[in-house]
Amino acid sequence: MSGRHADRSHLKAQPDPYGAEPPSYNQSTGLRWDPRNWTRGVIVGVVVGAVVILVAIVVGAVLGTRANEYPSYSKLAYSLQDTYSGTSFFDNFDYFTGYDPSSGFVHYVDAQVATSTQYNLTYASSSSAVLRVDTTDTNANTGRYSVRISSKKQYNSGLFVFDILNTPYGCSTWPALWLTDPPNWPAHGEIDVVEAVNGATAGNQMTLHTSNGCKMDRKRKETGTVLTKNCWNGTDSNAGCGVQGPQDTYGAALNSNGGGIYAMEWRSDGIRVWLFPRTSIPTDLASGNDASPDPSSWGTALADFPSTDCDISSHFINQSIIANIDLCGTWAGQTSVYNTQDGCPGTCTEFVTSNATAFKTAYWEWASWRVYSAS
Repeated sequence: MSGRHADRSHLKAQPDPYGAEPPSYNQSTGLRWDPRNWTRGVIVGVVVGAVVILVAIVVGAVLGTRANEYPSYSKLAYSLQDTYSGTSFFDNFDYFTGYDPSSGFVHYVDAQVATSTQYNLTYASSSSAVLRVDTTDTNANTGRYSVRISSKKQYNSGLFVFDILNTPYGCSTWPALWLTDPPNWPAHGEIDVVEAVNGATAGNQMTLHTSNGCKMDRKRKETGTVLTKNCWNGTDSNAGCGVQGPQDTYGAALNSNGGGIYAMEWRSDGIRVWLFPRTSIPTDLASGNDASPDPSSWGTALADFPSTDCDISSHFINQSIIANIDLCGTWAGQTSVYNTQDGCPGTCTEFVTSNATAFKTAYWEWASWRVYSAS
């Protein structure tokens, strides 16, 4: 037969050769994906799914933006505010006396004892200032004499330049160069610029300690290794948010190269720390140079603590500059550090008690400290 009335039953729909089923079709209802024919449940499901996708996109965009936020650290005009140097170096400090607040096996002595000819634990010349541990007492069974000084002046920002000739090291030692407001700790914060323990084989550790609400979990620009990100003293057993420098940033390795300059910039945008070895000090930090230092020209910092998730101005207030050499204590005296990490003999307190001559390497020596303020 032929024509429009020919039998077409043999032309029924054949399966898709690629395996896809043709969409269902009904003359009265149309295709099944036609929104006009969706049930209420289908409509609700589609709407909810669309909202979830939209929220995910928005949240992802916000988190992506926050993760990439970073302070401008724009150039500031710094001018010299204070200089700590020469024979009057220690006149600018108060001497903390008594036992150590950090459970150290040490007696911190006053200025009279520290400067006496018997102990000579702090002394200064026209070229340097020295702070050291006692090396004479051969039976320090209640703790060895040492020194902790705190600047009489307090600061709320600035550029702090520490010209270091020698850093203390040796079994049981826990030296630090730091800033804090002791009567108001941790509310007013703590900035550890130079700190290490025992043999200091791991290099310098730079750390912030704060009250709750300060984290370093965003974008940072630094060459050091991040250790922890929550600065709140209530986390990680008060580990703070630390950054580890390489081995040559402290101890024998740094000392053998003539030391160097540690510079710490503290501003509302954040806190940054640089180390410049003796052979590569920027011209604007060179000794005797009164030019305005420009951290924006110094390159990537060793440690970077940006203000992105931490209000620097409210967490760091009225800071004094502190230098000390603790012995043992809650860090240096830990078995996992004292014996395992640095291979020191016996127990920490036993070593301190009977090894006076071992502390000949336990001394700070500084050419100067300078503090600059921004106008």
